[in-house]
Amino acid sequence: MRLKQKDEMNNANDMNELIQNVLQWGIDKNITGPDGKGTQYGQADKMLEEANETHMAVNTNDLRDVKDGIGDTVVTLILLAEMYGWTLEECLQHAYNVIAKRTGQMVDGVFVKDAK
Repeated sequence: MRLKQKDEMNNANDMNELIQNVLQWGIDKNITGPDGKGTQYGQADKMLEEANETHMAVNTNDLRDVKDGIGDTVVTLILLAEMYGWTLEECLQHAYNVIAKRTGQMVDGVFVKDAK
């Protein structure tokens, strides 16, 4: 059990480091930061582009491109959250708080939430 906790801590540290690297990349590419020329709309558009590429890769079962697409989409979301002054973790926690108590059912392989 102790080893698992240590591995999870290393994974958390690795994830935090990756997020910091992405944030620095966004600054280096002038997407975010004080000199950043990126816009929230532009970043949201880029997120949709990457998500669509992921969708196409899933459709063709191109596992390499699925993995790349998921990663690229997460990068765009990290930068979009940053543009609003939030962290990815804050956004994920907010979403989880909403879905945690959600009820629904599986329909054709998709979870469909119950109407309120």
